[in-house]
Amino acid sequence: MARAKTPDSGWTVTALAALAHEHRLAAYRLLVEAGPAGIAAGEIAERLGLVASSLTFHIQALLRAGLVTQRRTGRHVIYAADFTAMNGLVGFLAANCCGQDVCVPVCDPARPSKPQAALKAKRRSA
Repeated sequence: MARAKTPDSGWTVTALAALAHEHRLAAYRLLVEAGPAGIAAGEIAERLGLVASSLTFHIQALLRAGLVTQRRTGRHVIYAADFTAMNGLVGFLAANCCGQDVCVPVCDPARPSKPQAALKAKRRSA
């Protein structure tokens, strides 16, 4: 299912269902930590201790929900969190919290965290 431009309850249920598994949630959190650069499928599988076919199964659920993107770089498939979708999901869940119009935390992947900066530096040196 493609990500809705304005999150609605149907898409939110699909997104939450995709995250409602230990391996998918772990993969998603890893991709969020990596930032927009993403991570190669092999590295995700290795870091989560999953065989490639199992990772593919779980990542496909996240792709169908519109929570991650994929791109091919040479022989590697790189997966990345879709931060627009993530912010939409969090925004939908937190809409009107505390009885206010706006009370939504937003992730700005343009500002890398310390772990993201370290990962970028490691990739540059490799």
